[in-house]
Amino acid sequence: MANLKAIRKRIGSVKNTQKITRAMKMVAAARLRRAQQAITELRPYAQKTLEVLSSVAARAASDDVVHPLLVRREVKNVMLVVLTSDRGLAGAFNTNINKAALAFLKELEAEGKTVSVAVIGRKGKEYFARRNVTIRHTFTGVFEHLSVAKATEIGMDLAAEYERSELDAIYLCYNEFKSALTQKVTIEALLPITPMPIVEPDTAVDFIYEPDKQALLDRLLPMYAEVEVFRALLESVASEHGARMTAMDNATNNASELVGKLTLIYNRARQAAITKELMEIIGGAEALKG
Repeated sequence: MANLKAIRKRIGSVKNTQKITRAMKMVAAARLRRAQQAITELRPYAQKTLEVLSSVAARAASDDVVHPLLVRREVKNVMLVVLTSDRGLAGAFNTNINKAALAFLKELEAEGKTVSVAVIGRKGKEYFARRNVTIRHTFTGVFEHLSVAKATEIGMDLAAEYERSELDAIYLCYNEFKSALTQKVTIEALLPITPMPIVEPDTAVDFIYEPDKQALLDRLLPMYAEVEVFRALLESVASEHGARMTAMDNATNNASELVGKLTLIYNRARQAAITKELMEIIGGAEALKG
């Protein structure tokens, strides 16, 4: 029979852990509300911005003006930008994104392409370092104080490498936020920019460019990468908080079940100990009578 003191100690330990997981769940829920509001507000802006930029790119691609971010080359060198978190305790959040990114990387390598990885988040860096994957860039401290400025810096770096023809394609790999319970692993092309198709009624319609088309494209097309990176970062942050809230809720419930089971074991052990003492007393009394 298990030692009563050891069982009491373990029950106390589980209850202390439960307090921590419950507190972490509440913190994650509060942060999720803010992150969900941020991504909900950004999505319409990002979608419309990308539509406009893609439309401008489509018309520019049909003219003599060719911007480096529109140039499509034979894909030989590819970079995969993987967005993970800096902390764990978020269920399968990091595991799912890392496995999906690695599977996509191996798929590209099987096609004969040279693939490198840019990592945003400590968990991704550790994962790919253990597997000897070439890490081209590591962006640290991004999620501590996430801002448009940081997303712009990352987007500009990626766009500059593509413009210098160091890379032939860049992909984003992140968790798209659906709800607190659901996050969808998404892999999408970032560069080169794919112009949206121009439907027949719009073929004769064009924009008025000031000061000129080339100057406008030089400013707007890099903005495409910046907006996409910022949106992916916000999607990842909201997904992380949702996954952590769900994981901590499950951990809290599991702790409650474990406390119940341990309490039952404790009561049985205590009852057995009392019964044993009574039997010893009765046995001693019977021996004295004899």
